[in-house]
Amino acid sequence: MSLEKYALCFPGQGSQSVGMGRELFEAFDVAKSVFEEADDALSSHLTRLMFEGDESELTLTKNAQPAIMTVSVAALRVLSDSMGVNLNPECCAGHSLGEYTALVAANALSFSEAVRLVHKRGEFMQEAVPEGKGSMAATLGMKPEAAKNLCESVAPDGEVRPANYNSPGQIVISGLTEYVDKAIAQAKNFGAKRAVKLNVSAPFHSKFMKPAADKLKLEFENCKSWNDAKWQIIANVSAKPVRKADEIRESLYNQTFNPVLWEDSVGFMCGDLGVNDYFELGSGEVLAGLIKRCRKGVNIISAGNPEKLEEIAKCLH
Repeated sequence: MSLEKYALCFPGQGSQSVGMGRELFEAFDVAKSVFEEADDALSSHLTRLMFEGDESELTLTKNAQPAIMTVSVAALRVLSDSMGVNLNPECCAGHSLGEYTALVAANALSFSEAVRLVHKRGEFMQEAVPEGKGSMAATLGMKPEAAKNLCESVAPDGEVRPANYNSPGQIVISGLTEYVDKAIAQAKNFGAKRAVKLNVSAPFHSKFMKPAADKLKLEFENCKSWNDAKWQIIANVSAKPVRKADEIRESLYNQTFNPVLWEDSVGFMCGDLGVNDYFELGSGEVLAGLIKRCRKGVNIISAGNPEKLEEIAKCLH
């Protein structure tokens, strides 16, 4: 790996699984302290839920979001504190929830405040639309304009619309369940190879999340630990870098009810910033798959356990 420029990336909701982070917890005191900090911040037994809980309970948005962040931050601190890596990425990026983790990495937000915020974010998102009323679906093989046309054909008032531009040919749509179902039924007529409903409990990144965003904005104002970011953060909502605290808050607010521009974000990191090496810190390898589909020839390591973190450490030493 040539490491003149690299990016740290953090996964979003969907990468959770029971048992995630246990190896880090058991192997490193610094990781254990991250899990304990999360439990204290939420006054809950999040760690027990992550290691021994029921999959369906962990998948609840209010639990999944802080859990995924906790594993990512634990991996980050093992890399920097236990393995002695002097991190200096060209930028940080995260997918949806992962953008909050990127802010923790760049010292723009304290971990304890961030884990509380994403817990609230999950609650607000679930409250915005009654369970069963909203859905999301992944479409494969469609171009962005075709995805927009599909959504407008079944719901001209925006009851369903593109929510995640993840990679070439992978676009997630989001909205009210009845319209998402109609879009799935008609997707092949707009060039999709297939469309699959996702196992989520709310229509994230749609206009129906605006009430959640407004509640989050109030939480942002009550949060005292905002700082300018130490490194560039590639904002989901614009696929452009932000560093100032007020820009960060505005981008997070807008991200809640607007599409995640992940394909464009990878394009900016590769093209404009010249980043060819990516380290995905946390549970799963979702972002590695998306980044590879967005840009051929890049180098990616996903690390949520000690062995993979050692591999990253060797690269960065």
